[in-house]
Amino acid sequence: MTTLASYACHPAASRGRLHAEPGGEMRGPRDVFQRDRDRIIHSIAFRRLRHKTQVFVSPDGDHFRVRLTHSLEVAQIGRTTARTLGLNEDLTEALCLAHDIGHPPFGHAGEDALEVALDDHGGFDHNAHTLRTLMLLESPYPRFRGLNLSWEMLEGLAKHNGPIANPGWAMRELDALYPFDLTSHASLEAQLAAISDDIAYDNHDIDDGLRAGLLTLDQLLEVPLVQGCWDRVRARYPDVPADRLLRELVREQIGVMANDLIDATRRNIAESGVETVADVRALGRTLVAFSPELEQQERDLKRFMYATLYHHPDQLAAADRARVIVTDLFRAYQADPALMPEEWRDDCALEEPTRSRHIADFIAGMTDRYAEKRHAEIYGRVTEEA
Repeated sequence: MTTLASYACHPAASRGRLHAEPGGEMRGPRDVFQRDRDRIIHSIAFRRLRHKTQVFVSPDGDHFRVRLTHSLEVAQIGRTTARTLGLNEDLTEALCLAHDIGHPPFGHAGEDALEVALDDHGGFDHNAHTLRTLMLLESPYPRFRGLNLSWEMLEGLAKHNGPIANPGWAMRELDALYPFDLTSHASLEAQLAAISDDIAYDNHDIDDGLRAGLLTLDQLLEVPLVQGCWDRVRARYPDVPADRLLRELVREQIGVMANDLIDATRRNIAESGVETVADVRALGRTLVAFSPELEQQERDLKRFMYATLYHHPDQLAAADRARVIVTDLFRAYQADPALMPEEWRDDCALEEPTRSRHIADFIAGMTDRYAEKRHAEIYGRVTEEA
């Protein structure tokens, strides 16, 4: 078993859960963070990620990534890196697996539509909705609402992208329920989960873009980071056709990013002098990071991906259609809550903003295909011009 560093999150030092759980309810020899991970894996919200957009809306093909496979890939990167850095693997893995649970159908297009729909009622944020789902909406246990995850897990999900100076309505409500110390930095495990997400989608979105024919190798080689990795791959396999080396290119880039992250983070930790988790939270800056050189290269890669893949005309057209679906569904349920399933209809309040936020909760939990099905039942098929 890996020895945890002094600045890692130790399960025995956890602040615990919002609702006390008697020791007699323990199942198996698992610590608090292992149980958090298992609760995520067994949740309905996690299973729904298999039919939620990662890059492509309702992808036509079994080989493209969805939110579920993306989350598994993030967890693999985070878990392995945590072990190398002496951090808590189980907490890191749990954070990686759960980080996208709050995404509505159709990815960022669906989120944009819900943000507009809730403009007069506080807006919508997928990160806060992840916590809302895990703390309030999914309730498989008989004695309390939510999954009753540990404080460290919830804090990490709240702040993995950094302190929150101006929380929205959902985060404020959850913070009042179980305060997350929103103005401090999160644990190193949470910081690692965030950057593992970047490593995964930076590289696996390239793989999917190439597979879909929306990216070409010649385009990719305009990016210095990609060109450097490609040169090393070609040097190792000079006699292998280029099309056989595309996935090796992706693996090379992941390795370069992960190794740089490990080296830079070790330097940052040593220079900072942190010795405890409390030191990490009070430091006032992020420690888990790329080197300055790779950070700039990674930014250049992201700019390339937005210009060529995420904002590709085919992608923009699919996003437009997705926004129509989500907007139409919200309007339909606002006009007639009876269109929702019984368990959601019965809890739909008359007063605002509770009513609109409840409808958004229902839509945000939908998978892509369920949203398309419900839209077709109410409106008929979405036209190509929509």
